[in-house]
Amino acid sequence: MLIWLTQWLQSVYPDLGFLRVFQYQTFRAVMAALTALLMGLAAGPYVIRRLTELKIGQPIRGYGMDTHHVKSGTPTMGGVLILLCIAVSTLLWFDWSNRFVWIVLLVTLGFGAIGWSDDWRKVVNKDPEGMPSKEKYLWQSLIGLVAALYLVFSISENTNYRVLELFFTWIQSGFDMSLPPKAGLMVPFFKEISYPLGVLGFVLLTYFVIVGSSNAVNLTDGLDGLAIMPVVMVGACLGVFAYVTGNVVFSRYLFLPHIAGAGELMIFCSAMAGAGLAFLWFNTHPAQVFMGDVGALALGGALGTVAVIVRQEIVLAIMGGVFVAEALSVMLQVAYFKYTKKRFGQGRRILKMAPLHHHFEKSGWKETQVVVRFWIITMLLCLVGLSTLKLR
Repeated sequence: MLIWLTQWLQSVYPDLGFLRVFQYQTFRAVMAALTALLMGLAAGPYVIRRLTELKIGQPIRGYGMDTHHVKSGTPTMGGVLILLCIAVSTLLWFDWSNRFVWIVLLVTLGFGAIGWSDDWRKVVNKDPEGMPSKEKYLWQSLIGLVAALYLVFSISENTNYRVLELFFTWIQSGFDMSLPPKAGLMVPFFKEISYPLGVLGFVLLTYFVIVGSSNAVNLTDGLDGLAIMPVVMVGACLGVFAYVTGNVVFSRYLFLPHIAGAGELMIFCSAMAGAGLAFLWFNTHPAQVFMGDVGALALGGALGTVAVIVRQEIVLAIMGGVFVAEALSVMLQVAYFKYTKKRFGQGRRILKMAPLHHHFEKSGWKETQVVVRFWIITMLLCLVGLSTLKLR
């Protein structure tokens, strides 16, 4: 919004040449992060106080860690603060004509709405399980598929008119149409290797990336500050990829596909990083507030959507290795338990407790040790992800 306002002011008052700085994505990205950070720090105490007054406290599962029962009643749904800061800051600083930022915002707020409904049921109904998993997965799948169907054509074309035209062409072709190389699966550490996916393959991959990353972040959000800092780091790195991918010169030099308009996603990623740091101020141990599903599902969906647009799905899995490990730990634990119960009559476990961070707690690590060590691992993985920009 501010970019249009400054353009209008320059047209009316030509002497205001300094306003040209608003045209630079790097400047607006820095300001978006700063806006979200200051807004979160200023509004945080009020939001926590209101959540406490409304008695929106976190219920603790009976089979959870014994040391976590002291957290019962801590205000949850703090993710509302994160989403509010991201939305306001992004709307202030990005170019409203950019279609990619709009789709990421819609996916983020859509997953946030699912999480809000889940958290509300936990609080109002005093049910630690919240929304049934099938219902939650249904809504996640709906949003993920709609986003995937839009992105498969918007990445291939530069305008919404051409996107619609390509969509009808795909239907007329009998749902059998090839896509340009930039819509393929990019393999890191290689210069020009991308596997063609086709429309169906792209949609399925995008669906799994968006929904999978959303649930992976949600599973990671089990300790004070554990999920939010990796989200900040991975989101910031994806902002770098967005800037490079949206720049013709940089993308050509680094052998990355050029996606026109992807650079504006750096503003969204910066706002997410700023809002995340502000939330961490209140979420660090001992946490004054939890983000809840409203924050975790939304942030995970946002990371997945941005990664798809900048064609870095594999790099997302590398940088978000902590999220991947947490999700795999739950999947393997459940699968092995069911298998052994069916075969031996009694379920057995691979880990002492899932998700993975609880296993380390059961092994004697303190909560702060688990959190900081997972942060360090994420930092290292993000550096590996960023190295793929040049190591090809």
